[in-house]
Amino acid sequence: MTQPRRDAVLTLRSGRAHLTIAPELGGSITRYWWADGPRALDWLRPTTADALARRELGAGACFPLVPYSNRIRDGRFTFRGRPVVMPSETMAAAHAEHGHGWAASWTVVERADDRARLEYAHRADAWPFPYLAWQTFALTPEALTVAIGIRNRGEEAMPCGLGLHPHFPRTPATRLRALVRRMWRADAEVLPVALVDLPSGLDLARGLEVDRVDLDTVFTGWSGSARIDWPEWRAGLTLRARSPLDFLVVYTPPGESCFCAEPVSNCTDAFNLAAAGRTDTGMVVLAPGERLEGEVTFRPEIDPGA
Repeated sequence: MTQPRRDAVLTLRSGRAHLTIAPELGGSITRYWWADGPRALDWLRPTTADALARRELGAGACFPLVPYSNRIRDGRFTFRGRPVVMPSETMAAAHAEHGHGWAASWTVVERADDRARLEYAHRADAWPFPYLAWQTFALTPEALTVAIGIRNRGEEAMPCGLGLHPHFPRTPATRLRALVRRMWRADAEVLPVALVDLPSGLDLARGLEVDRVDLDTVFTGWSGSARIDWPEWRAGLTLRARSPLDFLVVYTPPGESCFCAEPVSNCTDAFNLAAAGRTDTGMVVLAPGERLEGEVTFRPEIDPGA
């Protein structure tokens, strides 16, 4: 094992597959691509040099979500009678979003040509629960596997969740397919208000044309597999997530050159929903020393005749 250190950008290679990671930019992947001779295909939206230089939050091609995914209403919740309030200056908007990992510097603790491990240690502050988070990246010529985990380092129970926030390239014909059962209907601030059946016309199993929908939606009952197709490139990618990453967030912002399909372990505002009595939010309570881990594999494909 190498000694802990900080690097501006890590580059991993395995045959035609290349991966770059920026530990200082929230431990984010900044690019994942295949290089076949003069041709290069980006499987995630690349981070621009300017965004990397500015350390722009959310600019990563894929960033970690710890110790929860998506939003906490008003940046506050109550856990076992204890109020937790996020400082307003750390919130991107009216609500706390995405946790701490994406805005933190991570330390490289292991590195080889085709794999790396990063860690982030959070000390108790407004979030009163100290924890250790980690990511491991394993690259082969055929696939990329990212494992993410968190361990409670405190002396009391801690609520938590985790996930990944990948940004995929978007073309006019891009399609997304996934098997899901239900979805959270959200209010104007994209916070969940009711768990409902899928409306007619929103059939992920048959496939969505990403350019024709406007979603920022948490889907439940996800099978753990999703398929993205780029017909213009005669290429596709299969995303597979292992439990507890049982929720899929689909974000298709209008007019953007990318979209998101996020494997996560909890629904948006899970802590407040759980405090209100819901048991289906995905929130996990870790006892001191306990851990939560998930894993996602990105497996691209190119039509041999392309």
